[in-house]
Amino acid sequence: MLLCGGRKAAAGEKFCRFRGFGKPTEICAIFSALSHLEPMIGPAVEAAGYRLVRLRVMGGKRTTVQVMAERADGTMNVEDCARLSRALSAFLEREEPIEGEYVLEVSSPGIDRPLTRLTDFARWAGHQAKIELKSPDADGRKRFKGQLLGLDGNDIVLDVEGARLSFRHANIAEAKLVLTDKLIEEDLKSRKEMRVQEN
Repeated sequence: MLLCGGRKAAAGEKFCRFRGFGKPTEICAIFSALSHLEPMIGPAVEAAGYRLVRLRVMGGKRTTVQVMAERADGTMNVEDCARLSRALSAFLEREEPIEGEYVLEVSSPGIDRPLTRLTDFARWAGHQAKIELKSPDADGRKRFKGQLLGLDGNDIVLDVEGARLSFRHANIAEAKLVLTDKLIEEDLKSRKEMRVQEN
């Protein structure tokens, strides 16, 4: 995963606060912050020529806004991270959705990338993945690892030790690819093809 140092806002309040969310608190309401920021950050990322993979907001005395993004072809290099970081810094400074001190971090998904959109689960079918549920299944289990089989409608299908399991996309808290030789080989092949196209 590539990480670009983001922009640190000028120090102001001691605590972080989001517009419209009441008094400052030492621990920000993370989910409220996400629901507030994602509708703004997503279009801004797209306007810069990239796709938003994941947005995270880490609360505390200083807010950290973590933006994971990629190009349409799934790649993301250091120059892309720097370019998007500058674009988002200008956007956040202009729109001011965050009050107080914050740090912006822009990164690429990396090889063992997180899976967030339905299209991600279809694109990476055939690879090993880990899934953690928001609510446990009927057996009280929340964590699963197996071969990603793709989609069945809006459900994610995973082969776990020979058992075909389906999960509602809305019930997935975290999902990511597992680093394997097959995944590394595919990544190297993709990078090689990209270099040939660029030349």
